[in-house]
Amino acid sequence: MSTSTRTKRVKKVRASSAEDPAMAKSPVSKFFGRLALAIVVIITLFPIYWMVRTAFSDNRAMFGEPLSLLPVDFTLGPIERVLGLATPDEAIAEGGSGASINFGLYMLNSIITATLITVFQIAFSAMAAYAFALLKWKGRDAVFNLFLIALMVPVIFTILPNFVLIKELGLLNTIIGIALPAMFMTPFAIFFLRQFFFGVNLSIIEAAVIDGASQWRIFSRIAVPLVWPQIITLALLQFIFYWNDYLWPLLVGTTEESKLITVGLGIFRSQTPAGNPDWAGLMAGALLAAIPIFVLILIFGKQIVGSIQSSGVK
Repeated sequence: MSTSTRTKRVKKVRASSAEDPAMAKSPVSKFFGRLALAIVVIITLFPIYWMVRTAFSDNRAMFGEPLSLLPVDFTLGPIERVLGLATPDEAIAEGGSGASINFGLYMLNSIITATLITVFQIAFSAMAAYAFALLKWKGRDAVFNLFLIALMVPVIFTILPNFVLIKELGLLNTIIGIALPAMFMTPFAIFFLRQFFFGVNLSIIEAAVIDGASQWRIFSRIAVPLVWPQIITLALLQFIFYWNDYLWPLLVGTTEESKLITVGLGIFRSQTPAGNPDWAGLMAGALLAAIPIFVLILIFGKQIVGSIQSSGVK
């Protein structure tokens, strides 16, 4: 369906809804609809706001005003503690432990790991999804059903075999060792992209075959551009998933040079003595760790919305 045809259909539906009194919304229904939307938005964004509020609060004074919606004794101390810019005495004075983590190194390791996994996984999964959707070969459906079965296997069951494999390869405590098990493909990524490759117009591919185009050229120049918004959406979802991963990086990366930011924040929390965590510092670290995700959403937000819209149009 072309963009102009889709636009005309939307305008036609809007016009018909405006003319039909049964479809027109009353002021009361509009009010409650907007109220419900506002409540959902507030519930969704409030944890992020509370993280920002805590990140700029004094860790000692914060417990004196636990219900305050504004930062308590506004300070940049928590961010300075996480980045290692505060002296031990300054950190302890604000309720910190005086210890710090190598935040810059952990962030860099997380960026490299998540990027490696996302780029390679999306590339291989897109090729597999193209083969399952648009190429005809013997046993295609049977092999795809095996992938669907793999979706039902809990991730915890694959951790031990993967750990043994990485150990035998001598890749423990390396970025490659953390990224390798997820770099090639996942059943979810293949299943996700396969559904959109089915929407590619076969007549275009047949014309390309008649013109002598190779399968690689058809895949890279025709199929991928047609599903590019969905690929971007999947890449962002996978990047966020592996950015937040904790258990596998904790098992494989035990040295200072191989720790990721999720593991580093866990270490930062455990450094506070007497079992009273530096919540302000921890929220400051979580806020800084979320910046790459916010940047990606700002950059690729339009593509994500476009993929959602196109997935609902037949």
